Amino acid sequence: MKILVTGIAGFIGYHLALRLAKEGVEVVGVDSLNDYYSVALKYGRLSELGLPMSTLFEGIRYRSLKYPNLAFYRLSVENRHALPALFERESFDCVVHLAAQAGVRYSLENPFAYVDSNISGMVNMLECCRHFAIKHLLYASSSSVYGDNPKVPFSEGDVVEAPVSLYAATKRSDELMAQVYARLFQLPSTGLRLFTVYGPWGRPDMSPMLFADAICNGRPIRLFNHGDMMRDFTYIDDVVEGVVRLIGQVPSGDVPCEIFNIGRGKPTSIMNFIAELERVLGCRARFEMLPMQAGDVPCTYADTSKLKSRVGFAPQTPLRKGVESFVQWYRSECNPLK
Repeated sequence: MKILVTGIAGFIGYHLALRLAKEGVEVVGVDSLNDYYSVALKYGRLSELGLPMSTLFEGIRYRSLKYPNLAFYRLSVENRHALPALFERESFDCVVHLAAQAGVRYSLENPFAYVDSNISGMVNMLECCRHFAIKHLLYASSSSVYGDNPKVPFSEGDVVEAPVSLYAATKRSDELMAQVYARLFQLPSTGLRLFTVYGPWGRPDMSPMLFADAICNGRPIRLFNHGDMMRDFTYIDDVVEGVVRLIGQVPSGDVPCEIFNIGRGKPTSIMNFIAELERVLGCRARFEMLPMQAGDVPCTYADTSKLKSRVGFAPQTPLRKGVESFVQWYRSECNPLK
């Protein structure tokens, strides 16, 4: 099987590609290497995959020096000429589409980046999968689609028509577009509603990195809603395990599309998460308490019963173990941002 992984220099894309490459799966990764956050971190992930640390040019196929079954192209998924050409050249069996403009708060500042990557990029991907007869498209959605849902835990069958951020709206749009392509063109697709993923090589704009950096450098942590927030922190290895198991679960029927929550199913208060960081880092945190920010929600909480029923697995890494693994990487020489 040959799998395309988009966003391979991103947090989840890197870990997924590494897992697949180690298992001998033929992987082609693409990434635009944009500067939404530190490009050094993205190049660091690619280096771990055996790809060059020097400037990577568009249109060139780079082969990993560590994994002969892994290759990379620098490419933007919204590029309507380069993406179809890639599909024609490589003849993929399956696509795991993780490339996206992430971040709820940044969507308040730069909405067009979300339309370009998450909407135009998704349509481009759907068109390529349709015309090149891809057997299974998996794509990253988000727990953000649940909005400020008072019903917990969040289940895949819940009504999700009231997003509270543009980011969430683009992710819900991706789900609806995938459903349309499944109905009209019988394109099998699986949406992955991901819940607060954390771990080694995480994004610097996400809370674990922000918190650890503030604690270690004596800066106050900015806590919205005065710290009264719950998040379903999900360790990266569990997310990858869920995705790998779902690759082989190709939807069927008249409308071959599915959606799965991938979360630990045990929400933790932000204050408890910070306490775990304090314990492992050996430093005390300082706080700046702020009101709720636009686009945020007070709680995320995944119902993972559908995932467990279908593939016999649900995320389960204990928070203590996950935080310890994250901090070990954060303090190591492998962290390009150290």
